Amino acid sequence: MEKIDPAIIAKANIWLEGNYDADTKAQVSNLLNKDHKELIESFYTDLEFGTGGLRGIMGVGTNRMNKYTVGMATQGFANFLIKNFPSEKKIKVAIAYDCRNNSKYFAQISAEVLSGNNIEAYLFNELQPTPLLSYAVRKLNCQGGIVITASHNPKEYNGYKVYGPDGGQLISPQDKQVIDEVRSIKSVDDIKFERVEKNIISIPDSIIESYLEEISSLSLSPNIIAKHKNLKIVFTPIHGTTYKIAPLAFKKFGFNNIINIPEQDITDGNFPTVNYPNPEEAAALKMAMDKAKSVDAEIVMATDPDGDRVGIAVKDLKGELIPLNGNQTASILIFYLLEQWKQKNKIKGKEFIVKTIVTTELLTKIANVYNVECYDVLTGFKYIAEIIRNLEGNKQFIGGGEESYGYLIGDLTRDKDAVISCCFIAEAAAWAKEYNKSLFELLVEIYVLFGFYKEKLISITKKGKEGLEEIQKMMNDVRNNPPSSINNSEVVLIKDYKLSIEKDIKSGTEKVINLPKSNVIQIFLEDGTKITMRPSGTEPKIKFYFGVFGKLNNKSDFEKVDKELDSKIENVIKSLNI
Repeated sequence: MEKIDPAIIAKANIWLEGNYDADTKAQVSNLLNKDHKELIESFYTDLEFGTGGLRGIMGVGTNRMNKYTVGMATQGFANFLIKNFPSEKKIKVAIAYDCRNNSKYFAQISAEVLSGNNIEAYLFNELQPTPLLSYAVRKLNCQGGIVITASHNPKEYNGYKVYGPDGGQLISPQDKQVIDEVRSIKSVDDIKFERVEKNIISIPDSIIESYLEEISSLSLSPNIIAKHKNLKIVFTPIHGTTYKIAPLAFKKFGFNNIINIPEQDITDGNFPTVNYPNPEEAAALKMAMDKAKSVDAEIVMATDPDGDRVGIAVKDLKGELIPLNGNQTASILIFYLLEQWKQKNKIKGKEFIVKTIVTTELLTKIANVYNVECYDVLTGFKYIAEIIRNLEGNKQFIGGGEESYGYLIGDLTRDKDAVISCCFIAEAAAWAKEYNKSLFELLVEIYVLFGFYKEKLISITKKGKEGLEEIQKMMNDVRNNPPSSINNSEVVLIKDYKLSIEKDIKSGTEKVINLPKSNVIQIFLEDGTKITMRPSGTEPKIKFYFGVFGKLNNKSDFEKVDKELDSKIENVIKSLNI
């Protein structure tokens, strides 16, 4: 028998002897007697409730997603709400869940714990996408929201996200207050699991109908859609939450030639047709792309399990179906939105878009040309929601997004919304078709008009404690001894989000960055190149985001300039010895 840390045995014994159900105790006993490796993994630490909530592998133990860790998270959230909304006669929380194994169960546990704390839990009758939860929080005047999802993680995982009264994920200091409340719960006996029936309320279907009605009212080209209503679109929810609502949304917008993938319309937390339910991965789009080729469809769209991100594929200049990355899709959406707002004389000088700091600078360029303000925020859609909330009533949010395939049009929801994004991608395609262009040709035209911006992401993992130290040294070296040039181009600007300083290298002047502190460094070169270094806060991993810029004088030069920019990115990577 391998030696096991006595602290792990002690934690497991608490679960054997404490107020836990018989099935849980049987599983813990089995780990103690037969599976010491899994015992260690399940109990060596506590599943951390972080600023994004919980996310972990499902199973028994303190380091797993289960009835008790979800119950603890919900009790902490309940305690936070009770302290923060003392004047509310009845605190209300909306709850949604995705297709993952145990998602419905964890949602019911959450509702029961809230009900036991005399909080009204508004629960969807069936799985629904994250953006609908965000919408419901505001529509039902709730003080909070919960979504049970692990987004695009492998099937073994599940997760738990919390939302504030604006329908956005919690930000500082509220997120940290919830974390403190969760950490303060030391025993399962502190969790009020006893269900109070009158406090659990089904969310009516009228919320779904209202959401569909309101998002469709944002359509900017209904007449053009009517002319191109038979636009051939292959759509897949990849076994997730949008299997019903996305087709309804397409229909509401006026599109009626939606081709599905029957095998992927089945909601299944095992994701049987893909290795990884992530629309960022081309492999996850394979079945949809194969179908599109067979029926000669113009667009492929695939959403992730909780319906907040969408990946697309379109025909390139040679007529071959290729996936677009998040920066490209965001650029098409923002250009289409701003061009339509301009044509309809809706731009009055108080409009804005929002993007994350690692998202393409092309969005900033487009916004500047249209006299629309562009805000940069840290990675995470909750920061986009924060800007919308802070400017509400004074300025008009048009749209926004991030390179990781999340976009939002309008402010009806306060999280990335794949349902409305799908509809507006289709609308942009119909608009392009009206002018005899494909969506890819529209993208190339954007590059001709505003400049050819191209991006690449590299993620590097270093193992163990030494890996973490190596990554920290990489950051410190750049922070303390920044390069003067990279790939024969001078460094002109450095933004250090940990020190909150933006430094103009030529003038030596410094400005304060008015964003939360984050261990991120950005380097801008004279030739328009942007390099971002962003280490993970939880694992020995660092991400490098590269963005380069070139001139595209006409459509016929696309392939040539595209290769030049690829080469430029590779030369930048080589010069940094990555």
